[in-house]
Amino acid sequence: MGWAALSELVPLYPLYALLFLDTGLSGAQISLLFAVWSITSFLTEVPAGVLADRWSRRGVVVLAGLLQAAGFAVWTAAPEAWAFAAGFVLWGVSGALVSGASEALVYDGLVAVGAGDGYARVNGWMTAAELLVQVPTAFAAGTLFAVGGYPLVGWASVAVCLAAAALALRFPEAPRTADDDEEEPLRNGVVEGLRSPALRVLVLAVALIGGLDAVEEYFPVLAGDWGVPTSAVPFAVLVIALAGAAGAALGGRADRLRRGTLLGLLVVAAGCLAGAAVWGRPAALAAVAAFYALYLAVLVVAEARLQDGIASGHRATITSVAGLGIELASLLVFAAWAVAGPVAVAVLVFAVVPVVRAGLRTREPSAPAAGRPTG
Repeated sequence: MGWAALSELVPLYPLYALLFLDTGLSGAQISLLFAVWSITSFLTEVPAGVLADRWSRRGVVVLAGLLQAAGFAVWTAAPEAWAFAAGFVLWGVSGALVSGASEALVYDGLVAVGAGDGYARVNGWMTAAELLVQVPTAFAAGTLFAVGGYPLVGWASVAVCLAAAALALRFPEAPRTADDDEEEPLRNGVVEGLRSPALRVLVLAVALIGGLDAVEEYFPVLAGDWGVPTSAVPFAVLVIALAGAAGAALGGRADRLRRGTLLGLLVVAAGCLAGAAVWGRPAALAAVAAFYALYLAVLVVAEARLQDGIASGHRATITSVAGLGIELASLLVFAAWAVAGPVAVAVLVFAVVPVVRAGLRTREPSAPAAGRPTG
């Protein structure tokens, strides 16, 4: 959890869009940079998972921190369009490296000490830590910018990324096995994820649920559209983030619930979002907060069930396949919002429920990961 919090304590996060604007970039140029970021992540997601399974999951997480630090160093040393594009390429690869490897590393680490059943709780607290750290990050960004402007914010962000990489070196990692040395790890890992009907549906369910998190990008838009003063929008969004942190932290408890109850939570979450969209007033943000808390609780459970469903050394690869699906599913959220705003997104949440029902099963004690020692 310390690593999860530190890796998000990056002062540039609240300010990098402003950095681009203040450097003189147009809206079209900024959108192009985001496209570079997204395409890089998309292309490297699954290969990054293969690298983690074949080489070292801990090594991949450390490398991710180093690459992100390098990206922010390029931004800070040469704040112009080409440097921003190069930095986003490095950041995109970094995100792809850490997405599957970190989950696989934590899960197998818990299984190795006989605590695999605690993954949902640990993953939930890691997600909560990532959300809660937005508070000190915002204060740090403001303070550093007031003292030394963008250069100080940038170099401080580089230092944080390097510190997170150093902390990742302390992660325990199970020894590599024969499964890790196979000749076609990419093909075998992807085939395994697609061959088993149960695992295939589970990967799809996680992808669709995870993709819904893209709605977070619109929380400030909702607050502004519903009459919240601009100066108060950051605080309104922070309340929603704190509610999400609470929901994620309760993911361990939600993991004990039966499938029907989990589906009920997701339906209620969709109802909260739909009700808030119809109400459309500042107070409706409380319903959005409730939606986000319930949604993240279900997402944490879904991620845990996916790890339980993987029984081979291809854990990071299959998790990365789900991550690739999340990237694609997020496009559905963007399209739904473009059509009818939060109402359409709420309908999308309802539409996901049948797939979740097919993919999620009642929690059973986890078995040791195949090809990994159990301690």
